[in-house]
Amino acid sequence: MAKKTFNELLSAQVANEFAASQQYIAVAVYFDGEDLPQLARHFYRQSLEERNHAMMMVQYMLDRNVHVEIPGVAPVRNNFANAKEPIALALEQEKQVTRDIEQMFRAARAEGDALGEQFMLWFLKEQVEEVASMTTLLNITERAENLFDIENYVARETVGDGGNDASAPGAAGGAL
Repeated sequence: MAKKTFNELLSAQVANEFAASQQYIAVAVYFDGEDLPQLARHFYRQSLEERNHAMMMVQYMLDRNVHVEIPGVAPVRNNFANAKEPIALALEQEKQVTRDIEQMFRAARAEGDALGEQFMLWFLKEQVEEVASMTTLLNITERAENLFDIENYVARETVGDGGNDASAPGAAGGAL
């Protein structure tokens, strides 16, 4: 099988980011249904962040005159046995995204695409933050004596909430 180009990997990542956004909505809805509003709010925000990442990639491709196709996404997981399962799923999802971003960075470098390589740097930095914050949230969940301890932690801390990053790439249609 031939290696995929940077642009092919980037197109595939748009689908991955939209899929992550949908999965985070499912996680948020699960927490909403369990009457855990802080966790629900956190994952609704995570969903928007993933959507914005997809749209940043779309904008980059538009700016570079790369053909863009907006993909459909596969079904997401909606049912969880406990609060730990969706957070563990989110952590694994973030680790996979990190591997994907690293692969895109390597492809851009191998192709001599300095602009593509530079574009991926912001996402690499973002993934360090995402994996770290989701790891912490999973650790807190595993140590918590009850779900309200987790709720209090999320309400008190700025888990995964980097706020507005002026260095973030522009998103097609504007970030939400």
